[in-house]
Amino acid sequence: MPIKETTFGVIITSRDFFNPDLALLGRKKLLNKLDGMNFRYVILKENETPNGAVETFADAEKCAELFRSHRNEIDGIIVSLPNFGNEVAVATAIDLSGLNVPVLIHAFEDDLEKMDIENRRDAFCGKISLCNNLYQRNIKYTNTSKHVCTIDSKLFEDDLKYFSRVCSVVKGLSHARVAAIGTRPDPFHTVRFSEKLLQAHGITTCTVDLSEIIFSALKMSVTDDVKRRVDEIKRYGDVPKDVDEENIIKEAKLSLVIENWLVEHKCDASAVQCWNSIQNNYGTATCLAMSMMTEKGMPSACETDVLGALSMYALYLASGEPAGYLDWNNNYMEEPDKCVCLHCSNFPKSFIGKDFEISHLDLLGETLGKDKCFGACKATIAPGFMTFCKISTDDKNGRMKCYVGEGKFTNDPVDTKGGVAVCKINNLQELMHYICDNGFEHHISMNRSKSSLVLKEAFEKYLGWETYRHC
Repeated sequence: MPIKETTFGVIITSRDFFNPDLALLGRKKLLNKLDGMNFRYVILKENETPNGAVETFADAEKCAELFRSHRNEIDGIIVSLPNFGNEVAVATAIDLSGLNVPVLIHAFEDDLEKMDIENRRDAFCGKISLCNNLYQRNIKYTNTSKHVCTIDSKLFEDDLKYFSRVCSVVKGLSHARVAAIGTRPDPFHTVRFSEKLLQAHGITTCTVDLSEIIFSALKMSVTDDVKRRVDEIKRYGDVPKDVDEENIIKEAKLSLVIENWLVEHKCDASAVQCWNSIQNNYGTATCLAMSMMTEKGMPSACETDVLGALSMYALYLASGEPAGYLDWNNNYMEEPDKCVCLHCSNFPKSFIGKDFEISHLDLLGETLGKDKCFGACKATIAPGFMTFCKISTDDKNGRMKCYVGEGKFTNDPVDTKGGVAVCKINNLQELMHYICDNGFEHHISMNRSKSSLVLKEAFEKYLGWETYRHC
């Protein structure tokens, strides 16, 4: 499930006593940049308004009507000011369109050698006026890194990429569907959450009893699809030779049943009851099936942690990189900015970053029997940058709350089993205090990206969620 390409609604604005060539040239430069970066866009035709710009109320009406007709395609709006622009016309166009999407405000820079009346832009000033008008109408917006900048700069290109990722998170989470496959483990009150709060923010929880998944897998014969999935599993990781082929077949069937259910119900992510009913009643672990789904862009969290699945999905939308789901688990010696995060695990292949073993659950294997526990993805995570994210429902206060931040996976050794990640995070002790003081869960989603700013902007500014970014 690759992330959909971003489509922008584009508004070029102008003011009648500025040189109209500035608007025409600015329009061409911006559209050339969007074409070069493979972004799609919706914009008034050049001959529909003077200079292809939005300047009057009539222009605003035309633009709003165009955007409304493409409301299912437009992920965000880019407003560009080649000169001072008409702030009221732009604010009116966005308001009348009814689109509740992120808005990026760009303004062209002036050249000190071209400050004559014919070439002066004054977009530096016009941008302030536009933001004031958007603020009055409670229209949320994102600024470029510099107040004014050239279209051809690397900085503006990075701004477009950043804004595209913000749009992806906002659109993806605004109408997300997350599957709860089975019930939470009884002792795990930590993964309780409010379906109603999620629904109020457009996020639907889709439930299915684990027995339906188990019996569907038990009834499945060894079809060509199952054989192909068995081959896929053997290519996915290193399966020890002593693993019974029947266990691999069981895992292949379970994987197909869960994926098919998610596709049928149009779910974006899932949380699975991963112990211990599935081991006792079906005879395999769910980790591998979850790992393979997450690698394909269908994030899947452990222990029926729906908010964990949503956190993983947010990371994927922000970066295009699959996420792992871990516990904040152990201190690392006496180093205050390092800790050990681990799970059994269900880590996706690209999150692990190197070869790994697919074998039996260790802790549960000791108590339930290894023959019932095939399917754990075991590895020590390779070093590199990472972003962490946790979304939660604060049921007591009736709000969504989140925290995000960045750190590094290190290559420090740990003599333990499962999926292991040694993490270095600046001011880790401060973060742990924040997590404990604010009642967050012991789970955390992480992926190989630098996306915390994108997540904070999407969560806080556009979705209205209380968000702490740890630095």
